[in-house]
Amino acid sequence: MIPRLHARAHSPREPLAEALGRPLSSNEGLTEYTVVAHWPGLGYYTPDDEQKTWTSVEWAEHLEDPYLEHLFAASPDDGRHAILHLDVRLHPDDRELTGPEWAETAHRFARAAGIEVPGSAEHGWRWIAVQAQPGRLDLIANLIHVDGTWRTPPADILQRLAGEARRIEQDLNLIPVRTGTTPRSAARTVPSASAQLAGVLTQLADEQVGPLATVRGLVEHTAYRIALQPGAAGTDTAHRLELIARRLHAIQQDLDTTAAHLAQPGVAAPAAPRRTAHRSL
Repeated sequence: MIPRLHARAHSPREPLAEALGRPLSSNEGLTEYTVVAHWPGLGYYTPDDEQKTWTSVEWAEHLEDPYLEHLFAASPDDGRHAILHLDVRLHPDDRELTGPEWAETAHRFARAAGIEVPGSAEHGWRWIAVQAQPGRLDLIANLIHVDGTWRTPPADILQRLAGEARRIEQDLNLIPVRTGTTPRSAARTVPSASAQLAGVLTQLADEQVGPLATVRGLVEHTAYRIALQPGAAGTDTAHRLELIARRLHAIQQDLDTTAAHLAQPGVAAPAAPRRTAHRSL
């Protein structure tokens, strides 16, 4: 399970469209099977389960409302980029989670990110969790509290999210990303050449201690810090860094998929070139 924190945005529309994998629509209603979780105070503001018929555009407007309700709310750097976007991806070989399991996962990550406080039903920060693509969960939140104050994520948010991911993997019996191995490959006592090569690729793709994970974490952290700086230049630079982080994440996934393929029985490593002996006449 890989959590990834995006650079903060001013509008929830682009993050929501990315979570859905399609443009927002004013006609298509999102069911509870798509919006699998949300902030506990939603029922307090919209009684009678009104949100069950909302379209994706209406969900985006709901997340935008704090901007209209608190016109002067801003970050410590006087910024207005209050939309936090977190996506979580399962290991390619993981089982399909049920709706309640996705909902539990969403609430746990919301607490880890500091945008949900247990026991606070009608107070807090507006957030929703979208499960619209296989093996992926997106959490989108507005950091402006219902009382008008600005919620700055904890400085160690990346470590908190990674730690919570490891605990969820254990609790839900998911494949730990740090190993990248399936039970079948783990049961092989004598590693073949393919398995050894798969181990090398797995180490490169390791989300916990792999070199690419370290680089991606530094890039994402830099993007987050630059996004806090005022001015369009900082926003553009943060966006470019976010694109770089996405490419690094795609490389990690490709390496992990390749490693899983190599670890399957019957996949042979490339044969070494044969040496031909020559006799002198």
